[in-house]
Amino acid sequence: MVAPMRLLIIEDDPDSATYLVKAFREAGHVADHAPDGLEGYAMARDGAYDVLIVDRMLPKLDGLSLIGGLREQKIDTPVLILSALGQVDDRVKGLRAGGDDYLAKPYAFSELLARVEVLQRRKGLGAGNVTVLRIGGLELDRLSHKLTRDGKEILIQPREFRLLEYLMQHAGQVVTRTMLLENVWDYHFDPQTNVIDVHISRLRSKIDKGFQAPLLHTIRGAGYMIRDSAR
Repeated sequence: MVAPMRLLIIEDDPDSATYLVKAFREAGHVADHAPDGLEGYAMARDGAYDVLIVDRMLPKLDGLSLIGGLREQKIDTPVLILSALGQVDDRVKGLRAGGDDYLAKPYAFSELLARVEVLQRRKGLGAGNVTVLRIGGLELDRLSHKLTRDGKEILIQPREFRLLEYLMQHAGQVVTRTMLLENVWDYHFDPQTNVIDVHISRLRSKIDKGFQAPLLHTIRGAGYMIRDSAR
């Protein structure tokens, strides 16, 4: 069974977009929508999406330019291109622009869903190779252990780094206390201490204090989530 995905649908046709958002949500996934290329580019750059579904013919910024811009920014989120242009040359141009798959219109949603699931599985196999995690203006370099927000460097302790890394790897998802204990502290029991609260408080003061919009959120009764609340 495929785990729930967070998808971004960049599509200017409102009927198609509404249909896709509804269909993916019914399939158990989270689906956001951008109506043009510029908004889609901004959301894809700042969000933590598993797969992007990009219409090729978009207003303000066409799909291939959007994908090329993301790849220049070293954003490697898998992209599936949707297009009425289905000739071999069209597909080749889409793939060479940085797309990972290409589906011509009209299409069956079952095939689109299957292709998106394949892209997610491929991403999962290579997730360990992602060296820079980004959410909003926050960037965490996993190799140099350098943390910045809006270009300002933030000093961070090793345990705080691991905590933030785990939260950013699950951006937009609720992370429970049990998940943090097991994956950040390697505890497989509840130590009955406030160690998580202390580190969350320290981390929040470093990445959110003095900035306009908070990124680290407490989900009452559930856990924690890091997300770009400015969107």
